[in-house]
Formats: sequence, C-alpha cells, structure tokens
Amino acid sequence: MRIRTDDEVYRVDAVWLGPPKATFPWRARYVAWLVGIPVFLVVLAIERWAGWSFGFFSTAWAFVLTIVITRLITAKISHERPLGTVLGMAGQELRTPRERTSGTGGAVSASRIRVRTQRPLPKHKRRRRQYQRGRGSAGTRTGSQGASRARRSRPAARAGR
Repeated sequence: MRIRTDDEVYRVDAVWLGPPKATFPWRARYVAWLVGIPVFLVVLAIERWAGWSFGFFSTAWAFVLTIVITRLITAKISHERPLGTVLGMAGQELRTPRERTSGTGGAVSASRIRVRTQRPLPKHKRRRRQYQRGRGSAGTRTGSQGASRARRSRPAARAGR
C-alpha cells in the first residue's frame, strides 16, 4: 500500500507570468521578484559607490549580476525553508562569535632572550660538573655544601646515555 504525502501541494510554485495576454518569456516565482528587486537596487548603489557612471552597459551588468545573485539566494529557498528563515539564518551566521586565530599579545621581540658565549652542556655532563664543584680542594666533601644526598647515592652515568 502506498501512502501519499501532501508534498505536491507545497511544491507548486507561486509563479507570476506577467500581465494577461502579455506574459513574460520566463517563469519567476514571487519570491524571486521579492528578492531580485532589492538586490538590483543594492547592486546599482554599489556600482555608483565604486564610481561607475550610469549608462546602458553598467545597468546591463547590474541586471546580469542581479540575476546571478537572485538565483543563488532563491536556490536556498523552498516551501520547507522560507525566505524569512534563510534571512534569519544568514543574520545569525554573520553575528555569531568566531574563534580567534591570532594572539592577543603585543609585538614579539628577542630583547628578553639570554645569549651565552658558551654552548650549554648536556644533562649528564652538567650533573658531573655540579658533583665535582661540591667537593673540597682535597677531594673530600665539605659539610653542608655540595650535591644532595640523593645525587651522591646515584651511580655515575654510563657511557652512551
């Protein structure tokens, strides 16, 4: 058994073909006219702001651009997604907070980087040197100075580490 939905009722486009007995050679939905006229005016305003003079070719290009923009917009509009929803969604998308991709700090400079004249030693050589500094002049330990007890009890580093 087939269950028929009522989608066909909503798929019918409200199309204006033009005045009686003088129809347009194209089909345009009412929503396309509602979107296209303001888009045309905005495109003309942008052309004037850019410094293009008002003439036949500038108006023709504005008309072509309007058709392209209107088709892009009306491709997103259907009976399930009306114009108001698409405009609201576009507004939310433009106003939503974005992830910051740049840091908030100031300019980077190398003025705080310490530069030494000698190359730093590897860790195992640093430990040996600290252990040797802790010994007295005769090779005996000096009271409270020197390496900690934990360091004294460790065996010397093996070669190859």
